[in-house]
Amino acid sequence: MDQMKRAYELLKEWKGDSYVHGLGVLDQVGPLAAAFGKRALVVSNTTYMKPVADRVVSYLQGSGVELAGNVIAPDAKPNAPREDVYRLESYILHTKPDSIVVIGGGSAIDAVKAANALAALGAKVTPEIDHYFGTNVVSDALAKTNTTLIPVIAVQTSASSGAHLTKYSNITDPVVGQKKLIVDNALVPTVGLFDYETTVSMPISVTIDGALDAIAHTFEVFCGAKEATYEKAKQIAECAISLVAEYAKVLVDDPKNVKAREAIGLATDLGGYAIMIGGTSGAHLTSFSLVDIVSHGTACGIMNPYYAVLYSKAIQKQLKVVGSIFSSFGFGSSVESLEGRELALAVADAMIAFSKSIKAPSKLSDLKGFTDAHIERALSAAKDPQLEMKLKNMPVPMTSGDVDVYMGPLLRAAASGDLSLIKEM
Repeated sequence: MDQMKRAYELLKEWKGDSYVHGLGVLDQVGPLAAAFGKRALVVSNTTYMKPVADRVVSYLQGSGVELAGNVIAPDAKPNAPREDVYRLESYILHTKPDSIVVIGGGSAIDAVKAANALAALGAKVTPEIDHYFGTNVVSDALAKTNTTLIPVIAVQTSASSGAHLTKYSNITDPVVGQKKLIVDNALVPTVGLFDYETTVSMPISVTIDGALDAIAHTFEVFCGAKEATYEKAKQIAECAISLVAEYAKVLVDDPKNVKAREAIGLATDLGGYAIMIGGTSGAHLTSFSLVDIVSHGTACGIMNPYYAVLYSKAIQKQLKVVGSIFSSFGFGSSVESLEGRELALAVADAMIAFSKSIKAPSKLSDLKGFTDAHIERALSAAKDPQLEMKLKNMPVPMTSGDVDVYMGPLLRAAASGDLSLIKEM
């Protein structure tokens, strides 16, 4: 099967005309913004992303859309620190745009999502970002106050996030080094745009991080899929993981390969599709406590093999599918005759072999700056009620009382690379 063609079909089925993506589509941003009015607040990095930002501004002006405030608002730092959310809220309140055009990766888009909600609700509910963490808090507040958000056009430039397509906004408190999450359909960008050619200018490390995130999103959702979503989650996972397994190494060897860039972009988009039909779980939860030492996708890439063993009893069907994909691309041997923990260990080994093939870390001790304090932080965060959804989304749901019993040994296994330390749930 042509997995790239299948990816386009799946994304069209999901987003219809609200998503513009492919090669050479950046110029469509002008007409998209013009549909919402004459003034757009543009949010972008203006150093290494300046060539893309300049093109976007020229396309906007060519469609009769002016820059609100006559400036480009600086985007967010990595992992969307909360202070950048407040700063972008201020730009929105002062410039009063008809639309917001955010150019960048997940951090920029997540920060704009949260800032847009704060600008709309801060004076009516509370200006404190902490209030909105959790599920559907923004939607509830919008309904109660009869308020609407400003339309957002999310111009993705990095195959490292599904932020331009999804309801999630990850915001970090840099003081304690912990990431928290807003989950709300109100935050889905009005229109998403991704010209996969723009990723050629991105560092290869960013794209590889996105490739690992694509696997994480689709694998975690597939593992936790219920009967109603199982087949669709399987289709998405098969397509995305196949694209990453085939093309990630190509990009490591040839970062300018446009076809490989397109393939990884499609895979990360499918990751966005996955997390809109189901939830991520353990690896994502742990990644939130590693923000000070590693990027998000890579953190998830490290953790998923270990969680695969933890969930082993509940995900035998999924492990067969995923193990077969990896073995077909030369990562691990056939899993057809395996079952139980032996199957989970084989798939975990294949995932680790894939990570090593693209020069990604495969255990926590590979990370510069990793200490036992990160394990303690992750265990503490797992018990936070605002992150409880990740425990409930596990293939075998975990309670806060289970965290030390099961997650503690798993994190020590991930630190050392010793899969035998993991207790199955």
